[in-house]
Amino acid sequence: MRILVIEDEEALALQIRHVLNSEKYLCDVAFDGMDGLDKIFDGEYDLIILDILLPKMDGIQVLKGIRSEGLTVPVLLLTAKDRVEDKVA
Repeated sequence: MRILVIEDEEALALQIRHVLNSEKYLCDVAFDGMDGLDKIFDGEYDLIILDILLPKMDGIQVLKGIRSEGLTVPVLLLTAKDRVEDKVA
């Protein structure tokens, strides 16, 4: 299984990658939304772990870009936001 982690907190992203690699998953990392979207279109992923608060392009924009291209890869959103409005979005 190939997983892409898009997370701007480098230490957290690398820790997630380390854990996934130790469980025998192939894992790539991107530290901003634009790089993440480029990696998605250049590769084939079975799962995307996507932070919402990202530089250059936020996670919601990345997700819209993925879906607008017809990609149906599962996406797990990570966020520190807790307002109802953010959850609905």
